[in-house]
Amino acid sequence: MILTWPSPAKINLFLYITGIRTDGYHQLQTLFQFLNYGDSITIEPREDNQIKLMTSFINLPTENNLIIKAAFLFKRYCMEINSTDKYQGVNIYVDKRLPFGSGLGGGSSNAATMLIALNYYWKMNINDDTLAKLALNLGSDIPVFVKGHAAFAQGIGEQLINVNPVEKWYLVANPKINIITKKIFSDSKFKRHSIKRSLNTLLKAPYKNDCELIVRKRFPKVENIFLWLSEYASTRLTGTGSCVFAEFTNKSCALKVLNKAPEWMDCFVAKGINKSPLHKFRDDISRY
Repeated sequence: MILTWPSPAKINLFLYITGIRTDGYHQLQTLFQFLNYGDSITIEPREDNQIKLMTSFINLPTENNLIIKAAFLFKRYCMEINSTDKYQGVNIYVDKRLPFGSGLGGGSSNAATMLIALNYYWKMNINDDTLAKLALNLGSDIPVFVKGHAAFAQGIGEQLINVNPVEKWYLVANPKINIITKKIFSDSKFKRHSIKRSLNTLLKAPYKNDCELIVRKRFPKVENIFLWLSEYASTRLTGTGSCVFAEFTNKSCALKVLNKAPEWMDCFVAKGINKSPLHKFRDDISRY
């Protein structure tokens, strides 16, 4: 059966960097929420056991794509626990809407979708907690996509507590530049010692992003978006990427601002949601 799986975007409603571990990874506190907007991945079963990514990506070799890495990681895990390599192959087609380096989590979301989808196709019945631990081998922000619920994250992003922030509407603006996380974290003027606070305290405080100041200073296109959007609504950076989002209480208000956006801004409007569209899709098809 050929199925097209959602691979949703995420935003960081707040992001604080609280220190650096001895292994060089940054410790953080962040609040993830999904958007009803993202990529989609179509999976077509093959008659052999080959895994093929049929969609090519500019400047990204297939072997370095998180989709392929996730697929082969899951296949190796299945072979280890079942002592067999008899798993049906798949062709993978990606409809890419989330830009690289945007802070919307496109690559991580794609990887999570592959883990969830192959678990379904191969009837492995592996629970999400186990899949999330497996996903950590690929990246620290993949587990939240695997678990599929808005979450408060600590550690390097892998320690998750489910939360239910208000599901607001957002106008997301993309300056069409790829910002590499390592470049932000290695900046000599980057703030990386925010005070660690309780979840209750953080939820009551104004939401901020520790990466925002550096990104705005280093990337004029991002600063221009901030200057324009902040005239209409509360505006923040998402993650360590380039995308900026403005917050609205309803869709109509967001669309009004979208209609005023200058031509040089690439924007979309989406709703923040606490249950991932990926998991809703999985739950729906699992009933049949």
